[in-house]
Amino acid sequence: QVQLVESGGGSVQAGGSLRLSCAASGRTLSINRMGWFRQAPGKEREFVAAFTWKYGDTYYVDSVKGRFTISRDNAKNTMYLQMNSLKPEDTAVYYCAAKRSASEWRYWGQGTQVTVSS
Repeated sequence: QVQLVESGGGSVQAGGSLRLSCAASGRTLSINRMGWFRQAPGKEREFVAAFTWKYGDTYYVDSVKGRFTISRDNAKNTMYLQMNSLKPEDTAVYYCAAKRSASEWRYWGQGTQVTVSS
């Protein structure tokens, strides 16, 4: 069993920054990959960024490359998403997620709202 809790969402002006956090607890040794998804009103859930737990390989959707950075603090079992140069198009509910090797995304946080105004 793995539990994920997001925090750090809020409302900012375009061009501003936010840092999202995701604290993992439970059987975290079973996790192969962790990442972030987002869902804007009226749209499907979209992959944003992820990393491989063991090796640290990172992946980003093209629309956030150069603006968002995914990172982790192993001692705290916490993953972060640093979001810079935010745009109104980034407005969405952001979800933390985790998966085992060769499996679907299995564990999900409750989501945190990010709103970017112009």
